[in-house]
This record gives sequence, structure tokens and C-alpha cells, in this order.
Amino acid sequence: MPGYESRRWTDTGGTTTIKFTDCYSGTWKSANVRLRKDTFGPDPAYATAVFTNCFNGATATSTGTWSDHGSGDYYFAVNEGGVNLTLTVKAITVTY
Repeated sequence: MPGYESRRWTDTGGTTTIKFTDCYSGTWKSANVRLRKDTFGPDPAYATAVFTNCFNGATATSTGTWSDHGSGDYYFAVNEGGVNLTLTVKAITVTY
């Protein structure tokens, strides 16, 4: 659903990569994925990656990569304040 938040993970620094494989949402063919840092107060938001390729079949993937934002707890959000759609993703991979 819009504004979905992933589980949190602790990153010691470096690059974060998020990969979606085999996406489906009816007629809509994109998803906005934003990396966020879990902090006390408003959570900082980093660049949004627009995932479109993962809608092109069972093995198609979309990938977003964010460079080092320091150590801390991170998560990603999907379609924050955006399109009201239900997104199904067969596989999600997060590397950090």
C-alpha cells in the first residue's frame, strides 16, 4: 500500500542497494522507492528511485543504489504520499 515501510536494518556505512524482482500492481507500471534513515524526530529521506523494469516479467528486476549516508538504522518506503496502489513484489533484496 502507499507509504509502506520495510523492516529496519543497521548499516555501518557504505552503499545500500535495493532490488525488486517481478512487480505487479494492475495497470500501474512503476513504483517510487525512497531510502530513509530511522532517527528520533523526522526521518531524513534520500533520493527516490523509480522502479519500472520489474514490471516486465517474472525475472525482470529494478535496482536502486544509494551511496554512503553514514552508519545508522535504515529502511525504505514505497510510494510515499503518491499513487494509491497495491504493489506486489515477488522478491526483495537489500544489500548494505
